[in-house]
Amino acid sequence: MKAGSSAKRISPTPSAAHSVTAKRRTKTSSQGKKYAAIRRDLERQRKAMLEEAVEGLANPNGQEAFPDISDQASAEVEQNFSMRIREREQRLIKKIDEALERMDQNIYGICERCEEEIPYPRLKARPVTTLCINCKTLEEQEEKTLC
Repeated sequence: MKAGSSAKRISPTPSAAHSVTAKRRTKTSSQGKKYAAIRRDLERQRKAMLEEAVEGLANPNGQEAFPDISDQASAEVEQNFSMRIREREQRLIKKIDEALERMDQNIYGICERCEEEIPYPRLKARPVTTLCINCKTLEEQEEKTLC
């Protein structure tokens, strides 16, 4: 191989990474007011879910002993169902917290995959989303091929 024909490797430089972050913040910093309604909705939803969780802890459905085995089984099924709902709510609260953090960092509404702006109607419908519809579709197709 000749000295002049060596292939150049392109590697991201710290300044390139900084410019992407700056680009993301510039795109969204002017849109803080645009997402104010979504922020209020997220905060309201988070507060309601936490209040419901506290109420559930204050009034637990204790394990009762039922004389009839079918009543006991029904109570256990209901308790398992309630536990699954609480687990889903915990995951949703975590996603809400992450969305609020992205808002604080001025990177909310930017797709994590392609770094394009996520359309407002998508954010309004699914405020915890981190991907635009095209990237989400690609992600789902990739997951489908792995199964």
